[in-house]
This record gives sequence, structure tokens and C-alpha cells, in this order.
Amino acid sequence: MTRKPSIAIAYHSGHGHTERLAQAVRTGAAAAGAEVTMIQVGDVTAEQWHALDTADAIVFGSPTYMGTASGDFHAFAEATSKRWQAQTWKDKTAAGFTNSACKSGDKHSTLAYFATLAAQHQMNWVNLGLPPGWYTSTGSENDLNRLGYFSGAAATTPADLPVESVHKADLATAEHLGARVGHHTGVVLAGRAALGV
Repeated sequence: MTRKPSIAIAYHSGHGHTERLAQAVRTGAAAAGAEVTMIQVGDVTAEQWHALDTADAIVFGSPTYMGTASGDFHAFAEATSKRWQAQTWKDKTAAGFTNSACKSGDKHSTLAYFATLAAQHQMNWVNLGLPPGWYTSTGSENDLNRLGYFSGAAATTPADLPVESVHKADLATAEHLGARVGHHTGVVLAGRAALGV
């Protein structure tokens, strides 16, 4: 029997909105049968680095500030350079999610940054796997992927609203991403077990 996939969610949340997305990703991944570790990247401990190094998948998350991930996330990314040199994360599954106050907010830049970081580590990127929601007159703001992003899960929350105001459709989209990563990682593990690699 193939073991459960292990997924680490490495994220920064400036005001709590992105943490709600991280929790939704965790819910989806756990529902797909994965064991999930949450890691806030502001001050990663040796134990948390070990969890990242031994995870089958890493999901990156950050608010989008000034068109990219937060400074705390960038500092974390730079701290992975030794792992890049050693190819520690090679062939892990990767994915990403982000939140911004503006409906666009250049969230695509943050998701592309995550995908580039994953590619540098020779990881395998899992996209959102959803068509756009709310793109016709019969659509609804409650549709999954209501903002029409494809490379990862994206959310928008007005800056002056509390964390409880993260849109339910955005949370459901993040949960979908977590389930997709959990399922995909399980398929990869089963394939490796079947091939003996």
C-alpha cells in the first residue's frame, strides 16, 4: 500500500488573510488523504526545515505586495539556496496561492514567482486545474476560481476588512488546490512505488 503523501505549506501572512487561505489549502489536502504541516516562513526552525526537506510536496503562499510576494517570503526563498545547490527539493510537487486587496493586484506576478522558485529547485508545478468562474452573465461571484487565475489559487480581500471577510469562493478555491496537490502527489508516489523508483 502506498503511504500517505506529506505536504508542507510554506507561507507568510501579513494580516491573517493569507493564513485563512493556507488553512483552506490544508483542509483540502487533508481531505485528499495527505499529512499536512503548516510552516510560517518568517522564522523557520531546524525542525521545520526538516519537514520541508522530507515533504513530498510544498505549497507556497504569500500576500501580494507591490506586485510580488512579501519581503518575508522573499527572505525565506533566498534562505533555500543551500537546498538549491544540493537539489534537496528536486522532483517534489509544488503549487502556490496568494491574496491581495485589489481584485487584480498583479497576483499573477506572485504566482509566477512561486512557479519560478519551484522550477529553480527542479520541482514539478501543479496548476489550479479549474476553468474560470464568473466570466459570463450567468456566472456568480460564488463560483470557484471567480478571479480567473490558472497557475494557482488567488483571492482578493479589501484591505480594511477583517480576516473573516475572505470570500467563501476564494477559500473554496484554495481548498480545491490543496485537494488537487494531495491527489496529484498521491498519484506520483503510487507511480514511483509501481516502478520501484
